[in-house]
Amino acid sequence: MPPPRAPLQPSMTTVGIIGAGHIGSALAKGFAKNGYDVVIANSRGPETLTGLVSSIGDNARAATAHDAAEAGDIVVVTVPLKAIAEVPVAPLAGKTVLDTNNYYFERDGQISELDEKKTTTSQMLQDHLPQSHVVKAFNHIMAADILTDGSPAGSENRRALATSSDSDEAVALVTRVYDEFGFDTVNVGPLSESWRVERDQPAYVVRQNAEELTQNLARAER
Repeated sequence: MPPPRAPLQPSMTTVGIIGAGHIGSALAKGFAKNGYDVVIANSRGPETLTGLVSSIGDNARAATAHDAAEAGDIVVVTVPLKAIAEVPVAPLAGKTVLDTNNYYFERDGQISELDEKKTTTSQMLQDHLPQSHVVKAFNHIMAADILTDGSPAGSENRRALATSSDSDEAVALVTRVYDEFGFDTVNVGPLSESWRVERDQPAYVVRQNAEELTQNLARAER
């Protein structure tokens, strides 16, 4: 049995981002715009992120994955699924970890537990980070839409995004983050249900409001 997870940290002003691809870069810009300090890392080293960091501004800096994990009050993991074993564990204890991942066997290789529907990608990350609070976020929206498709709360037909976690506090945090980015939230439930919003399901990478997203989640088949 894994050790109990440490309690969530109350102060959350710095976001660590592990992975600087399209999603990671868009989130870094969005978090910085919303007033967070951003520490971003990739697999090639901080020196390769100079251009991205410069485009974000003074509240962003590049670091190693370990340093980004350590610096972040909350941390986004947005690396290919095949690379999650390389995500640092100790510095993420007690932290909320936003998981953007999806399973692409063409990229990640065949993973039997996923092929046989025995687990989900977010449960795999949670297993890797037993003392962290993993929460699914930003996995079913195109990177290009993250900074352009949001709208103020209460807007007609506001786009909604799904989240999923075994932690109610983590869901509440992502709900707040989604709202800051301009999206409504639909809670899928525990990580065991997070498959409903992954690749090839009705809710995946389509624009939908909260009512439509709820309906698409219900239509999902495993």
